[in-house]
Amino acid sequence: MKKSRGSRASSISSPCPSLPPLPPPPSPPMSSDEDPMPAAVAEVEDLLGYRFSDASLIAEALTHSSDAEHASYQRLEFVGDAALGLAFTNYFYLTNPSLGPGQLSVLRAANISTEKLARVAVRHGLYRFLRRNSPKLDQMVEEFTMVVKREIEEDFDGLPYGGSLVKAPKVLADVVESIAAAVYVDCGFNLEKLWKVFRGILEPIITVGTWDEQPVTSLYEYCQKKGKSVDFKNWRKGSLNITNVFVDGELLGIGSSEQKLIAKLNAARDALLNLSSSEPIEMETDANMCSSLANGAREEKDCSKQKLYELCTKKHWPKPVYSIIEKDEGPSHDKKFICSVRVVTSEEDYIAVGDLKSRVKDSESSAASKMLCQISIQ
Repeated sequence: MKKSRGSRASSISSPCPSLPPLPPPPSPPMSSDEDPMPAAVAEVEDLLGYRFSDASLIAEALTHSSDAEHASYQRLEFVGDAALGLAFTNYFYLTNPSLGPGQLSVLRAANISTEKLARVAVRHGLYRFLRRNSPKLDQMVEEFTMVVKREIEEDFDGLPYGGSLVKAPKVLADVVESIAAAVYVDCGFNLEKLWKVFRGILEPIITVGTWDEQPVTSLYEYCQKKGKSVDFKNWRKGSLNITNVFVDGELLGIGSSEQKLIAKLNAARDALLNLSSSEPIEMETDANMCSSLANGAREEKDCSKQKLYELCTKKHWPKPVYSIIEKDEGPSHDKKFICSVRVVTSEEDYIAVGDLKSRVKDSESSAASKMLCQISIQ
C-alpha cells in the first residue's frame, strides 16, 4: 500500500459487498482416480474475482496435510496469517484515526481470530474445495457448519459472528489464510492488491460499532439507565478465557470460551440473566427468553443437577461432566469455587460456568441451572 494516505483511505472505505447465501455443506473427498483440483481452482478464482498466474499456488493452498500425495498449505498458512494481520493493521489505522494501539489491536485480533476466519470459510464453502483424507476432520467441520448455518438463519444477536461454544476447527481458518497467501505471493507480495481482492471474502468485518453490540451493549444500556457501573474482568485458565462481569462491584456474570471476545459475550448474557431474575429488563435479549426457567432453577437449585442428568439420560447424551475451574486459596472457612459443566449432544458441545460459591456442589448446581437454560433456548 504505497499510495498517498488520502487515496488509500478512499480505496478501503468503499461500500461492503452483500453477503452471499450459505453454500452447500462440506462434500466428502473425491475418489483417488478423480482430480477435483482444476474445478476447485476455477471456482475459487470466480469467488475471488482473481486469476492466478501460478495456479500451483492456489492448488497448494487447497491441500491439507492429511493428503500425503501433494504439498500441503502449511507454508502458505504461515504467510497468510502475517499478511492478513498487516492488511487489517493498515485498514484500521487509516479508518480509525482516533483509536489508540490497544483498541486497534483488539479490532485486528477479532478479525483474524480462528473463530472469525472459520466462519468466513463456512460462509463461502471453502472446505469443500480442500484436498484431504480425514473423516474426523470432516465430522468436526460439518458440526461447526451446522451451528454457523443456524446462527446465520436466525441472525444470532445481530452479531458479525455468534457466541457458540462449539469450537471452531482450526483447519477452516487455515484455509482462509492459505488462500490469502496464495493471492499475496501470486501478485508479487502487493499488500494493497491482496486487500482489494480479499476484503469482500472477509465480510462482515468487525468494527468499533459491531464487535460488542449485543448483549454487551444491552448490558451497558440497562445499567446506564439504572445508574449502575459495569466492569469486565478477564483471566485465563489453561487454554480457556474466563470473563467476570461486576455490576456495582457485585459479580453477576461469568462466561468462558477459548476466544476472549466470545467469553465476554457469554458473561454479558449471564449478567443479563441474573439481573432479569430480580427485576424485568425491557429489552430483547436471551435473558428474557429463559428468565422464567432460571427463576425456577434458583428456587430449586439443589434439583438442577438431577434435572440435567435426567435430561441427558432422556436424550441419550453422555452424562454431564463437572469440573472445578477456579478455587480461591483462602482460609478453609472462606474458600470460594467456580465450577463448570460440559454436555455433549448429538450436534453440539455445550459448556456452562457456575457462579462463585463457597461450596463446590453449590457452584455445580449453578452451572447445571445455566446449562438447562442454555440448552432450552437452542
